[in-house]
Amino acid sequence: MTHGTHTETHSPRLGGDRDWRDTAARYALVPLRIFLGVTFVYAGLDKLTDSAFMKNSGAGSIGDMMRGVRDSSAVPALVDMALEGPVAFGYVIAFGELAVGIGALLGLLTRLAALGGALISLSLWLTVSWAADPYYYGNDLPYLMAWTPLVLAGAPLLSVDAALRARRRQRTGEDR
Repeated sequence: MTHGTHTETHSPRLGGDRDWRDTAARYALVPLRIFLGVTFVYAGLDKLTDSAFMKNSGAGSIGDMMRGVRDSSAVPALVDMALEGPVAFGYVIAFGELAVGIGALLGLLTRLAALGGALISLSLWLTVSWAADPYYYGNDLPYLMAWTPLVLAGAPLLSVDAALRARRRQRTGEDR
């Protein structure tokens, strides 16, 4: 038994008319930007406001967490580096998450923010969630993959980047 496959691709109609599929494709990254932005802002604020987290030792502390994952991480040297100053490392991660989240939400320096988010996710995957078995139980790898489209495409719509780009075009008299 064979099944038919729909292979037709959709392109904008002649004359510039767009239908709902074109609009959906143009706005496809906006929900991803909002999700990642809110999640990273929340993660950063959660770390900064958790009195137990920003400590060298004790239940729920960054120090104990890093010591707990050191031997199971893919790159123990990264954990060792963090353990030289766990509280300072905690602040770096928390403020990094805030910056990345705000950049994604506003669409400000979006590619750079997304690269920062991808690097944070990569470092957490290689250290904290590396031992998750099976691998898809760890959440840092999907976050790393989710940042990738924003690294590649930026924020072409509903963003500070897009507004600045439009303003630049207007000043120089460019069409596109």
